[in-house]
Amino acid sequence: MRILVGTIAGAIIVSLLSAWAVGALLTERVAIIGSFLGLQRSYNEGVAFGIFLGSYQDIIILVAIGVLTYAAWRSAHTTLEQIGFGLILGGGIANVIDRVPDGLVTDMIQVGSFPIFNVADASINIGVFLLVLSFFQQRKNSRCQIPGSN
Repeated sequence: MRILVGTIAGAIIVSLLSAWAVGALLTERVAIIGSFLGLQRSYNEGVAFGIFLGSYQDIIILVAIGVLTYAAWRSAHTTLEQIGFGLILGGGIANVIDRVPDGLVTDMIQVGSFPIFNVADASINIGVFLLVLSFFQQRKNSRCQIPGSN
């Protein structure tokens, strides 16, 4: 479980440092690849893709983090699962912490016409990808085992 806890801590630290740096230093859009990719400060009161869940949003987020923490503690056995759950939890917790002062999350990564997102959001998405990858990996491995060869 050290990998899980370390990944959570790392994702929180990197996410919050990037949000702080953007809030303190980024005053206008910085093009990385023309208009396709850049850094642009934006604030978001909602969750994924700016969706606002209403007056119960904070409670829904905290319950989701609690349920996910329980699921991770019970089922993250492989390194890949621990990293996946750690990125999701770390990104979620970082967004909650970023939201505390003013109710807004700091976003900064602009890719094409996709909604602007932050490092915490990227962590969550990478974590989900790793958990899906782990699922298919385990499924493939269980089909490849020869019955009675334990």
